[in-house]
Amino acid sequence: MVDNHIKYRHYDSSVAVSITALAVLIIALRILARQFVSPNCSEGTGWIDELSTDRYRPMLHLLDEEDFKFLRNQPGFTNRLGTKLRIQRCQIFRGYLRNLDTDFRRICMALKCILLHSKIDRPDLVSTLLRNQMVFAYRKMTIQFQVVLFRYGFGTVDVSGLVNVFDGMRLELRTLVPAQMASGA
Repeated sequence: MVDNHIKYRHYDSSVAVSITALAVLIIALRILARQFVSPNCSEGTGWIDELSTDRYRPMLHLLDEEDFKFLRNQPGFTNRLGTKLRIQRCQIFRGYLRNLDTDFRRICMALKCILLHSKIDRPDLVSTLLRNQMVFAYRKMTIQFQVVLFRYGFGTVDVSGLVNVFDGMRLELRTLVPAQMASGA
């Protein structure tokens, strides 16, 4: 009789854990679905002219190990100074990364609005949009991990692939929204 009671208690806790895991999974999927699917089309298009990869060019060299190698050979350099510089550069890099992510999301939102209001189906654009959103999210996550390692003196950070995905989507949007339309002319 006691063994059956223990079995049922174990069964009940397994069911509770399963239900909780399912609820967390459903919430995560809803958040992802909103991020990948649901556009907010109320924003104008004037910001499109301001998009440029030039804005993110400093990111490409901000965490360059060559700078740190050069500084190590300078008089007065200390490990403490190097650590402080790594921390500061990682913070600046993360700021650029947040801005890049924000601009990428705006581009995706604009493309979703174009798809939503288009009179013709564009499965090619849908495919490009979804694929690039997934690639961008994966590369951003990888870079965030690399930044943590770099902060502690391990490895390098290559953001060029992420900037290339951003630029490809920026160009895609630019072909669909001509310059005079984006500037309000």
